Order: sequence, then C-alpha cells, then structure tokens
Amino acid sequence: MSLKPVKIGICGLGTVGAGTFNVLSRNAQSIAARAQAVLQVVHVGARRDNPDCALGDTRVSRDIFDVARDPEVDILVELIGGTTVARELTEEAIRNGKHVVTANKALIAEFGNEIFALAEEHGVSVRFEAAVAGGIPIIKALREGLAGNRIEWLAGIINGTGNFILSEMREKGRDFADVLAQAQDLGYAEADPTFDVEGIDAAHKLVILASLAFGMPLQFAAVYTEGISRLTTQDVDYAEELGYRIKHLGVAKQNGDGVELRVHPTLIPEQRLLANVNGVMNAVLVEGDAVGPTLYYGAGAGAEPTASAVVADLVDLARDLAAGQSNRVPALGFAREQLRDLPVVPMAQVVTPWYLRMEAEDKPGVLSAVASLFSEQGISIEALIQKAPAEGETRVPLIVLTNRAAQGSVDAAVQAIEALDSITGEITRIRVEALDG
Repeated sequence: MSLKPVKIGICGLGTVGAGTFNVLSRNAQSIAARAQAVLQVVHVGARRDNPDCALGDTRVSRDIFDVARDPEVDILVELIGGTTVARELTEEAIRNGKHVVTANKALIAEFGNEIFALAEEHGVSVRFEAAVAGGIPIIKALREGLAGNRIEWLAGIINGTGNFILSEMREKGRDFADVLAQAQDLGYAEADPTFDVEGIDAAHKLVILASLAFGMPLQFAAVYTEGISRLTTQDVDYAEELGYRIKHLGVAKQNGDGVELRVHPTLIPEQRLLANVNGVMNAVLVEGDAVGPTLYYGAGAGAEPTASAVVADLVDLARDLAAGQSNRVPALGFAREQLRDLPVVPMAQVVTPWYLRMEAEDKPGVLSAVASLFSEQGISIEALIQKAPAEGETRVPLIVLTNRAAQGSVDAAVQAIEALDSITGEITRIRVEALDG
C-alpha cells in the first residue's frame, strides 16, 4: 500500500527542533506505519544551522514566516520559543490553513484561548503535548485516556531544574546557590534562572493541565506562584526529620468554591511516590473519580524526550488527515462553548497543613506564647521541634507543623508571632500536602 505523505515545516532548529528532525528521520519507517502516512519534513525555518542534525536537501529558510506561508506545508511545528514572534508565526500558519504543533508552554498558557479560537475559525488543529512535562504523555492522558473521569485534583513536579536543586540539597546537604550554579553549568538552568526557580515555568504548565482537567479556559494570570530560592538546607533537613520531603509542586484542585491553582514548595510525606521523584525528572499525579490516582513519570525536558511528544502529535494529526478529519479532539478536550467559567479560589481561602520555622529566644514562656497565638486563629499544632542552642547562642530554631488551616488564618498568626520580642526575623512557611485526597 502506498502511503500518502504529510508534509511538515519545522520552525526553530535548536535542541528540540534538531531532536524532532532526527527522530522523524531515524524512526521514519515505524512512524509511517503508525501514522498510516509518510511524515516528510519539506521546509525548515531557522536563523542558523544546527550541526546536531543533517538536513540533507530539505529546504531551509532564514525567514521562519516563509514556512508559515509555504503552500506545500500541511503542519507547522513551532519550536522557536517566546511568545511574541511565536504567536505571530502560529497565527500566520493558522490563517494559511495549516495545523500547528508546538512545545511552547508560555504561548499556550498566555495566549492559548485566542489561538484555539482562531484555529477553530479556520478549521485546523493546534496540538501541544510537548508543552508540558517533555516526553510524558500527560496531555493525551487528560484529554483522552481519562475522559471518563471527573478529575478531582492533580499535583505535579513539572520543572526539572527546581527538582534537581531540591534533590541535591536533600541528598548532599548543599545550599541553594551552590546547586543553582551547578545546574547552570550543566545546562539545566538558564543564565537567568527566574522562570525555573521562581515557579513561572511550572505555572505555565499547571494552567494548561488545569484547563484540560476541569474544562475551563486558560487563566495564567490567576495562578499563585511561589519559588524555591528562599529554601535552606535547614528546612530540607527538618522536613526529613518530620517524615517529609520538600518538592516544588504545581497543584490544581476542585473544591466547593472553585479551583485552586497554585505553584509552591510543598512538604510531601516521604513514602509518597512523588516524594521520591528526584533529579531532573518530572511526574504528575492525577486523581480521577473512577480510576483513582494515576502517576505519570518521565523526562520533562531534553532534545529527544520532548521530540517524542512533538512526533506523537504529528502522528495523531497525520491519522486525522488520513481519515478526513481536521479537528477530532478540541484543544482542551471540550468545545469552546462547553468550557466552564470556574472561579479561582483566593489563596487566603486555601486550606492545607503548614510547616513553620522561626528563630526564638531560648527561655520559658516562648512556646506557650506561640501556641496561644496559633490557638487564637483556630490553628492546632500537630508536631513541634525545638533544637538545643548552639554553644554561646541564646536563640534556637523552633519548627512547628500545624493541622489544616486557611492561609488567611496562618497569615494572621504569623504576623502576631513575628511581633513577639522573643522571635527574630521572618518566619519561613511551607504548605504540606498529603496527596491522598
């Protein structure tokens, strides 16, 4: 049987672009068998060549918009990153009747609503499996594999850089700045690591996952974002002593008031699977009402893991084209008119247990004063650690683990405790998640 070719244009020939080209070339035969079509790269748009892939006689343009306007191209693969030019390129491709595959989480999180509407208007598809968690097929799982479930909540380690830093801090006792410098040397973190260590990258991914899980429009501006740069090895060690590990989580959860969308450091019980995801790996835990908890684990970045997800989208699109379908599954799993306008719960109303660390005077009455101020806000203490003072010191670390409490109540208690003469400096606060409901 002669297979019809599906012609692809790739824009961006960096790490992922080269990886995608190489995977398509190396696995061409098996990909064609699965897609029931020959996936043929006919046009590459890139400012410069990449020695990591041999383009052969494939047409190369230095103006990426030439690819978007090329009548021969059926599917444009956007791998240039950023949001300004990438959005213009994507919209130009859509207006020219091309399907789009992208690995660009910022583009989808911030402008996906508008891009999907434009794609629907022009009868084409936009696929973005590679935008979240690299090679892990979490988009397909939420959009298709778990389609029979009401998703209750999801929690994920969705930034490998942050996970690498926290893993090194726990395993080797290194401080944040030291591990960050190594992550930059290894290429895990950018020269400006803000997106990774302050949670912006994870927030982009979380809003995409939440939209798929709950059938709501993308709301990136509503995500609460807190990074890991203020964490210390003290916190990592004390968490371990209490039976927890600290991970940087993205959490999306439905409750009676709406949806919680939050990215922040989190104490997780050490026996949980997510607590044992280390290094640069990613993992997403999803709780469905029918299936229960399911865990998706794998490489969250890198040339070929991300290329794996890009090619999976290309195969899906090729199948649709072969079947005469242009938009088999809506981008967010629901038609636009079926998306729910769910409110995002204010953080002051979000309820979790808490870990708090403070520096206190080593003298009678301090513990009772702290406990009293927690009690005034209706917060009960589950565990408490007070260390002996170091030689010559009069202050000691005081670590408190609370039961479930709203952030607003914790804020009020912390403000009152920090005002005590016996407490020095700011109190460190980290949320706790049991990940069992």
